[in-house]
Amino acid sequence: MDVLIAKTAGFCFGVRRAVDQVYRQIEEGVKPIYTYGPIIHNEEVVKELEEKGVRVISSEEELSQIKKGTVVIRSHGVPRRIYSLIEENGLHMVDATCPFVKKIHRIVEERSQAGQEIVIIGNDGHPEVEGIKGLSSGPVTVISSEEEAEQFVPKTGQPITIVSQTTFNYKKFDKLVEIILKMRYDAIDVICTICSATEERQSEAREIARKADCMIVIGGTHSSNTRKLFEICRTECANTYYIQTIKDLDIRLLPSRGCVGITAGASTPNKLIEEVSKHVRFKF
Repeated sequence: MDVLIAKTAGFCFGVRRAVDQVYRQIEEGVKPIYTYGPIIHNEEVVKELEEKGVRVISSEEELSQIKKGTVVIRSHGVPRRIYSLIEENGLHMVDATCPFVKKIHRIVEERSQAGQEIVIIGNDGHPEVEGIKGLSSGPVTVISSEEEAEQFVPKTGQPITIVSQTTFNYKKFDKLVEIILKMRYDAIDVICTICSATEERQSEAREIARKADCMIVIGGTHSSNTRKLFEICRTECANTYYIQTIKDLDIRLLPSRGCVGITAGASTPNKLIEEVSKHVRFKF
């Protein structure tokens, strides 16, 4: 049995930075420590932080009731109004928004203030997309499917700027942009803001899945980038399994010979990847 582990699997720069900032606040920050939403989309990491006293704020209403302590902005970013609420309540704020997401915030803020209409290629309702929407001072449309792209109609007669969720499927982004551009709307500026780490992770996962007899994708159940890895791998390898921890892995489903590929989302700790790979090697 050969086991191929993706070199890009595990924490990306933005996730590691966010988690490190929470641990720094645990050691030296103003208590109590909160994160606005889960700091990253991995239930195991969030559970570990909760055991160290870090509480997750689940809503804007809940945040409005907090008057003391430190609030860490999650890696996905938040709308402008959340920053304002934290400041109004006199809380200490630590902004752990991924720098790649921050770049999108700046683009959307500047372009919308200049009167441009914003289109986000991404998943509506995802925390990152909600944060980006909250930085626009004008009309915003979120597009995630070919059908939505075909039905897109500008809300204004102003120039359009298209950006993307950092973890969106790279090939799908190109396809949706192609559909929109065929409509020949005037003055469309396309800025691909999928981060380089996402592109590399997706490309490597695709290559491994093509070689593998079975593919294991590790990540949190709410992780958008892990879900996209799973979709990519399943396209190349029918025997693809999505697990959160080693407890979810049914070893009986794996082939007794051939090649098993392993990749993981950007919010998956390395220790989980190592646990799964050691378990697979031990069994075979």
